[in-house]
Amino acid sequence: MSKTFNRTLVTAALPYANGPVHIGHLAGCYLPADIYVRFMRSCGEEILFICGSDEHGVPITIKARNENITPKQVVDKYHEMMKESFREFGISFDHYSRTSSMLHHQTASDFFNTMYEKGEFVEETTQQYYDAEVNQFLADRYIEGTCPKCGNEKAYGDQCEKCGTSLNPMDLLSPVSKLSGSKPVLKETKNWFLPLDKYQERLLSWIQSKQDLWKPNVYGQCMSWLQQGLQPRAMTRDLDWGVKVPLPNTDGKVLYVWFDAPIGYISATKELFNGGDGWQKFWCQEDSRLLHFIGKDNIVFHCIIFPAMLMAHGNYILPENVPANEFLNLEGEKISTSRNWAVWLHQYLQDFKEKQDVLRYVLCSTMPETKDNDFTWKDFQARNNNELVAIFGNFVNRTLVLTQKFYNGMVPEAGEFSIQDKEIINAILNTKKQISTSLHAFRFREALQHLMDLARTGNKYLADNEPWKLIKTDEERVKTIMYVALEITAYLAALSEPFMPRQSSTLFAMLALQPISYKDANGQLLKAGHQTGYVALLFEKIEDDVIASQIEKLQATQIKNAVQATPIKDTIAFDDFAKMDIRVATILAAERVPKTDKLLKLILDAGADKRTVVSGIAQFYDPEKVIGQQVLLLANLEPRKIKGIESHGMILMAEDAAGQLCFASPLQTIDNGSTVK
Repeated sequence: MSKTFNRTLVTAALPYANGPVHIGHLAGCYLPADIYVRFMRSCGEEILFICGSDEHGVPITIKARNENITPKQVVDKYHEMMKESFREFGISFDHYSRTSSMLHHQTASDFFNTMYEKGEFVEETTQQYYDAEVNQFLADRYIEGTCPKCGNEKAYGDQCEKCGTSLNPMDLLSPVSKLSGSKPVLKETKNWFLPLDKYQERLLSWIQSKQDLWKPNVYGQCMSWLQQGLQPRAMTRDLDWGVKVPLPNTDGKVLYVWFDAPIGYISATKELFNGGDGWQKFWCQEDSRLLHFIGKDNIVFHCIIFPAMLMAHGNYILPENVPANEFLNLEGEKISTSRNWAVWLHQYLQDFKEKQDVLRYVLCSTMPETKDNDFTWKDFQARNNNELVAIFGNFVNRTLVLTQKFYNGMVPEAGEFSIQDKEIINAILNTKKQISTSLHAFRFREALQHLMDLARTGNKYLADNEPWKLIKTDEERVKTIMYVALEITAYLAALSEPFMPRQSSTLFAMLALQPISYKDANGQLLKAGHQTGYVALLFEKIEDDVIASQIEKLQATQIKNAVQATPIKDTIAFDDFAKMDIRVATILAAERVPKTDKLLKLILDAGADKRTVVSGIAQFYDPEKVIGQQVLLLANLEPRKIKGIESHGMILMAEDAAGQLCFASPLQTIDNGSTVK
């Protein structure tokens, strides 16, 4: 029996305040959250929508260091930029906060102290990476090295952004400090760890109870983590930017950003209630429902680490659902803020005035709900011109123009309904039910498709009946046809609000109706004799030159990235190079590593032996197409287990600025085992 909830709190992932919002962020969590919240509000549900800027992440300190300004200057700039972009785009937060606020610092400190006083932390002195050149312990994001899972040489100390694996700094191969470029040393420091292993069984039981409720991609990633076994994780860091550890003698230590950031949801809710106790009913009462909208790279933090924190604290409810989306790519490539490979929201709003709903429509129709998806400017244009203009807008325009022409804009009195008319009326009400079912299940693309199908139904209805011709011979029948068409139009205005709020508002104005909610969109919405308003085009065609301009902008970015070659690393002694035993080898067999997207298991003929190597090239090469390929093998690399497979060596690949990999191999066939000097 499903649980009944009296209220819902929706959170959207706190964006880092170190850069603008891009379309990947929107499609990943902010747009689906907004559509859902708007829908639930329209249904009359008690619901709050909370978000805010995450201003304590190490990316902020990196940005400040690179631009030679203070972290506060960075977060002040981007907090305002993001807040304004969200507002203009129509993301309808009830409150948008920031983690630099005094209330947040106090809330996070109190949360930590409660756990500390309950004995939930383990105090440990450990060896951590330290940059002797700048005299500073290195936060996870200040460390870069090779990912042990996929071989990405630009993995961070906490996560590989190429394969999505969550890491600890000690996992990295060949780590270097991003502050000085030098190899970090290990130095003792004291921190407070949350023993996640203590909550393994409780988390497992809780997550298993969500198997039929959560998306398969979310549930699967959580179970994969739990099957590997949880380990204690430090909840404090040696850093001078963030929420100070609220314990004596802890100068230079702050709360781990993934401890502090999700507490931002709580402090933002407190701010909304201006210090009153109203926030508690959303966070502490069992008849409240908590939903986290996030991207897939944040699943572990919202489904394992934050719930473990909530369990340890003891006074808060756990998330009911975490409908995480996958990634949205851009023109076939992964969106990259560092390479400026993105469509930035604030720039879109400048370039496409009054077209917020076009982007909302396109991003919803291509939303990466269960797998990565791709945004292209050509598809953006096609969906606008062929769907919004030619289907939705065309139906509305024809209906209102004919109403003006035949009845001076007044809704006619309907006569007797034909079988077709009754079917159309039933289709209208059925569309409302279908959209509702889809949105309750977080299937946003499907819900939008139902809405567009209603517009298609309207177009077909007019085309079948041709009232512009029939008016000459059967005026009474035309009155009924136009009444039905106007009812479809009114329902389109009501049902489209969560997806395209500006267009919905405009359409209600054109009908001279006050906005009608989902809850109230029942039965007859327009009465005979009602005077409609004005006629205008809801959407306009986007021309080729506009799209060409956007494509040229991206191409310029590609060219710029191509000429910015990776800087040469520090010089090394010849003896260091001579230690590497690089051999020519041939791939004899290849297969995908189960439950991974990036890894291939390769069997190589290295001349002196045949060996297994696990390589992170699956997204670039199909296994059957690499058999027979000669490669360069680092043969004397220490063996390492990857996904349970012992890998003996590493094949060498070339990587361009876009992250594309290609084999480094001899120009002509040469004996396996030949050495590279």
